[in-house]
Amino acid sequence: MHLFRSERVAAVLLAVAAVAGLVVANSPVGAMVIGVRDAHPDTGFAVLDLSIGHWITDGLLAVFFLVAAIELRHELTHGELDTPRKALAPAIAATGGVVVPALVYLVIVSDPAELVGWPIPTATDIAFALGVLALLGRGLPRRVRAFLLALAVLDDLIAIAIIAAFFTRDLQPVPLLLAVPLIALFGWISARRTMHAKLRVPLLVLLGVATWVLVLNSGVHATIAGVALGLVFATGPAGRTRHAIEPWVNGLVLPLFAFSASMVVIPAVGSDGLGAVFWGVLIALPAGKLIGITAGALIARAAVPASERATALKLPEVLVVATLGGVGFTISLLMAELAFRGDRDLVASATLAVLAGSLVAIVIGGVTTAVVARRTRLSSSAR
Repeated sequence: MHLFRSERVAAVLLAVAAVAGLVVANSPVGAMVIGVRDAHPDTGFAVLDLSIGHWITDGLLAVFFLVAAIELRHELTHGELDTPRKALAPAIAATGGVVVPALVYLVIVSDPAELVGWPIPTATDIAFALGVLALLGRGLPRRVRAFLLALAVLDDLIAIAIIAAFFTRDLQPVPLLLAVPLIALFGWISARRTMHAKLRVPLLVLLGVATWVLVLNSGVHATIAGVALGLVFATGPAGRTRHAIEPWVNGLVLPLFAFSASMVVIPAVGSDGLGAVFWGVLIALPAGKLIGITAGALIARAAVPASERATALKLPEVLVVATLGGVGFTISLLMAELAFRGDRDLVASATLAVLAGSLVAIVIGGVTTAVVARRTRLSSSAR
């Protein structure tokens, strides 16, 4: 399982899964496989009447968000974001990387029914971005990875807030209110060091599943349950849990989601399929992220006292982070599904745009990373 902890392996698996999903969907067996994805297995419980695709996006992806929230809490308490000063630069860059792509999308898209897709190009895929950096960034200072990680974590936090605020439909307050004490109890039990693990672990699993079911039926997207549980999880057991399930998230959950989400039948995209939504996402992901993150990082650098600028990112390093930040992928695919749920043509169009835009960002980011890393290595060897 150690292999699946590698950022490089995680990025490769995501790419392979996405390509496989697109190929299978457009193969002779595509209709059958898509039919399986959209089938509703009988669970015997009305509250769990989900298609297999939604079991992946609402169920398995909640596990990914649990891991992301655990990492976020670690960064906020012990990592790169543990003081307001440390968080300032990546926070400003992350804000620019959300605002500018959203504005680019809104400039390109004019149909009021399609404006809801503005969050799609605002996300950065942690696994993919760090994977490309690990593959091609040999020799770059550690501060580049730290900045990219901090930016991506903050980006995920913003994405989580967007999901909660803009994609909550038919809110049912009772299940949501019932979930709150379960989340608090989960946090309390996870911190009880005196409780035997054989009792604590089953209780935490039971509380986690119950919380997920309640959030699922509240109208709030079920992945928010994973976020809430990860944020209240006590540090020690949270770290062990993340260590235990991270290989499963990298090796199974994310590739399975990428495969399912990228199953788009290209000929089925109508005459408007490559319309404003497609071009809005395609341009906003690589270009909007590049402009927004670069501007934010430079503004943050200007705000740093001159005595501390030696440790801040240099412009070439900023460009590495900004180009890799355009790889939206996992979270952008989820945003596309949520934004246009009920309109398969628009979901398909946005999905193709996410795949294409992320590919453009991977190419630009990969070349930029390789060039800057090579110059850094040559500069270091010349000293």
